[in-house]
Amino acid sequence: MKEKEKVDVKVLIMGSGPAGVSAAIYTARARLETVVLTGPSLGGRISLASAIDNYPGAPENPSGNDLMGKFIMQAERFGATLDYDTAIKVNLQQRPFIVETEGKIYSAENLIITTGSRSVPMSVPGEKELVGFGVSYCATCDAFFYKDMPVAVIGGNNEAVDEALFLTKFASKVTIIHRADKLRADKIRLEKAEASPKIEYMMNTSVLEVLGKDKVTGLIVKDLQTEETKELPFDAVFVFIGQKPVSELYEGQLEMEKGLIKVDERMHTNIPGVYAAGESVDGIYKQVAVSVGSGVMAAMSLSKDLA
Repeated sequence: MKEKEKVDVKVLIMGSGPAGVSAAIYTARARLETVVLTGPSLGGRISLASAIDNYPGAPENPSGNDLMGKFIMQAERFGATLDYDTAIKVNLQQRPFIVETEGKIYSAENLIITTGSRSVPMSVPGEKELVGFGVSYCATCDAFFYKDMPVAVIGGNNEAVDEALFLTKFASKVTIIHRADKLRADKIRLEKAEASPKIEYMMNTSVLEVLGKDKVTGLIVKDLQTEETKELPFDAVFVFIGQKPVSELYEGQLEMEKGLIKVDERMHTNIPGVYAAGESVDGIYKQVAVSVGSGVMAAMSLSKDLA
C-alpha cells in the first residue's frame, strides 16, 4: 500500500463553502501559506442552490455555483491552494494538528474548521434504498431528469420553497408536502411560489414511506389532522427538511453542543490554534452573508493571534 504524502502547512482550512473560502481570501492575503480542503462538494452546499437573490452586491441572482466560483477565484488569486480531497481523521491533541485525508497527511500549525452541514433525511422506509433513483437532496443536480413529470418537495423552509420554484422549470407539477399548517419560508419566496400555477400544497401531512423498487413511484402520506393515510403517485421526491452539522471528526476533541462547535466572539474554539466558522458554529441564521462574516472573523483572529 502506497504511503500517504506528508505535507506541512501554516493554515489549513477544512471546507470550501462561503466561510472557508472567505477565510482563505484573508489568510492568503495576509501572506500566510493557506490550503483549503474542499471536501466532497466544492463550494459547499450553497453551490447547489439554483439562485441566490439576497447576497449583497450580487443583484443578478447568481447560482450558488457561479457565486462560489468567484469566491474561489479570488482566494486563488491571493495564493490559496485548493486540495480536492476530504478529511477522514483529525488529531487536535497536539500542535501542529494532524489532518489525514484520503490522499495526504497534513501537519497544520493553524486550523480553521468550516465543514458546514449536510441534508437531514426523512428516515422513512424506501428513502435510503432509492437515493439516486428518484430520491434527491439537490434539485439543481437532478431536476432535469424529471422533465414533464410530477414531483414532491418535502419541507417548508426557504430551501424547500427555492428548490420547488426551480423544479417548476422542469416538472409538470410540484407538490410541497409539509408537516405544519404553514410554510416557514420568507414572504418573498412564498409570494413567488403562490404565483406559480405548477405548485400545489399538502399541509399538515407527513411522509410514511417512499414507494418503488428500481425507481420512485410514489409516497404513502398521512394527514396529521384526520389520521388518514393514502398513496400518491410521484416520479421523484426532493427532501429539504433541514441540515445537520458535519462534525463527527471533532467529537471528543472540541467543545460542542448539538453538533455545533462552540466558539467565542473571535471564533476561537477551546483549543488554541483551532478556529471554526460558518454552519459548523451557526445553527440559527444559515445565510451566505453570515457564513462569509464568520469566516472572515476566524481568519482575522488567526492573523492577529500570530502577530
